[in-house]
Amino acid sequence: MPHDDDRSATDPAATPGATAVRWRRDLHRHPEVGFTEFRTASRVAGALADLGWEVRTGADALSPGHRLGVPSGDELDAAYRRAAAEGADERFLPAMEGGSTAVVATWRAAAPGPHVGLRADLDALPLTESAAGSHLPAREGFRSAHDGVMHACGHDGHVGMAVELAERLTADPPPAGAVTLLLQPAEEGGRGARAMVPAGAADGIDLLIAPHLGLNLPTGTLAPSLDGLLANSKMRAVFHGVASHASLAPHEGRSALLGAAAATLAVHAVPRVPGHETRVAVGRISGGTSSNIVPDRAEMLLETRADDGSVNEDLEARVRTALHGAAATYGLTVDVDLIGGVTTARADRAAVELVEAAAAAEGLRLVAARAEDGVASDDATAFMRRVQERGGAASYIGIGANLAAPHHTPAFDLDEAALPLGVALLENLVRRALAG
Repeated sequence: MPHDDDRSATDPAATPGATAVRWRRDLHRHPEVGFTEFRTASRVAGALADLGWEVRTGADALSPGHRLGVPSGDELDAAYRRAAAEGADERFLPAMEGGSTAVVATWRAAAPGPHVGLRADLDALPLTESAAGSHLPAREGFRSAHDGVMHACGHDGHVGMAVELAERLTADPPPAGAVTLLLQPAEEGGRGARAMVPAGAADGIDLLIAPHLGLNLPTGTLAPSLDGLLANSKMRAVFHGVASHASLAPHEGRSALLGAAAATLAVHAVPRVPGHETRVAVGRISGGTSSNIVPDRAEMLLETRADDGSVNEDLEARVRTALHGAAATYGLTVDVDLIGGVTTARADRAAVELVEAAAAAEGLRLVAARAEDGVASDDATAFMRRVQERGGAASYIGIGANLAAPHHTPAFDLDEAALPLGVALLENLVRRALAG
């Protein structure tokens, strides 16, 4: 964030966590949803470049053809213009036009050594933030400036910690090795990592850590691995029917909305798989224009989840069958598109042991993750699997932060006292890993 009031953040003696909090609040004020993180990504790229890190952006950091669920051209253009007006870094913004909003930043020591990677997600959620006086961001003046979009999961804190970590490593560089920050767009919906992996973003990394704040873990605690991440498929189903007058000629119409409603019930009736954690959910259904017109179009957003990739594939196939069956029943056609997808991954013991040692050194209390502490799905698993396939180790970790309200809700807010603890943990972990 190249501004005069941030210069003190490069001073190693500056208040621990000050940079992380400052970035967190700035990004919280200016949230951007997946593949529209133009302001966020460009400013992070600029800050890391100013520190001397090697920075890749745009198509060098992400494969555009591997993206799913990309916003429309009009949405991307509007978000791009807004970012430019709100202080995006013009050095990096042009490369991101069209939604290539990934950043891969690498620091290299003079001497060779291990290569550590850290994932931080950039995107916000399509949610209207609370304006209540009891809500800290509203009270302190950093509530979302964009109605209908907010950071309700902690990603703003993840980015803040990553930037402060980069400043600390630059100010006191380790003697050997390399560190890469994977600043990932579109985590919500499972779309960003899958587009960065084909671009080689995680290649060459020996140890990959994906930290997440909150998750029902109290401030001062750490879960060194969260292995309950579910595979996930997100779909958009568009039903096409025939419009007609609802009173004069209802028999001539084919109600797309009625088909979508029946499909909703059919999807939720799909049997679960014994011995596995599975989920199905229809999150949105919409269609029609008036009470006296048989609707000829309806749209549904839905998902499947499972604790095993092959089980999720089977669940997705059965849900697709249910959608097509409902469409056929009501004389409709339906187009079903995959708009997001996540696989599973499990931590390596070597990675967990490093995390545990760093946590102990920083005074964090280790806790075993409970089912209710985990996250449902996260596409950091794509990075984890890529590193593991190439002989590296990985872990997805939970950094405790007291929450004012649950993740993905309008009153979400996290305890900012967790940010300096998280930065200290990550710095200790990186230096420990680079030391071999």
